[in-house]
Amino acid sequence: MSVLDNWQDWKRFLGNKMDNAVVKGIPEEVINKLALEVGDYLHSNVDPKNEQERVLSDLWSVADENEQKALARCMMKLVQK
Repeated sequence: MSVLDNWQDWKRFLGNKMDNAVVKGIPEEVINKLALEVGDYLHSNVDPKNEQERVLSDLWSVADENEQKALARCMMKLVQK
């Protein structure tokens, strides 16, 4: 089972990865850039597995680059512990 199959699992997975990046001292600017790249990858290569992922994918597809950056930052805020 993939972490993308369940919204709570995905948020927990993403939160853990973000926590690890912060602990390792990775600058927020780099984390933001990676979040944008992950969003691009998921939108282009992964079929949404649940309603929440579908909404994010649909929003991503109509957003310009600045809006995508904002969506990525919002996701990071959502999963922060």
